[in-house]
Amino acid sequence: QVRLVESGGGLVQAGDSLTLSCATSGYGFTNHALGWYRQTPGNERTFVASISVTTGKTWYATSVEGRFTIARDDAGDTLFLQMNNLKPEDTARYYCATGILGSPNWTYGDQGTQVTVSS
Repeated sequence: QVRLVESGGGLVQAGDSLTLSCATSGYGFTNHALGWYRQTPGNERTFVASISVTTGKTWYATSVEGRFTIARDDAGDTLFLQMNNLKPEDTARYYCATGILGSPNWTYGDQGTQVTVSS
């Protein structure tokens, strides 16, 4: 059974950095990835970043590329999102997720973690 528990959100100022963590277990291996999505009230969840479970290859949304870094620990049980130079438009609830590469059907953490960036 997949388990995804997000943490690390908070209130920061524009230009600050923040690292999100996700405790992960039970996810697939072959052709699977772990990732981060974010959602603001009244809007759909949008892709932020992902990392292949097998190869470590990473993908980023254009809006965060160069500022955010996705990574996993060596044990493979924690997913991170290092966020630098945060902007007010990064304000959202961030969700950890896992799924098959190229598939729209991913599994998300239940609660997410709120990131609020003040200007």
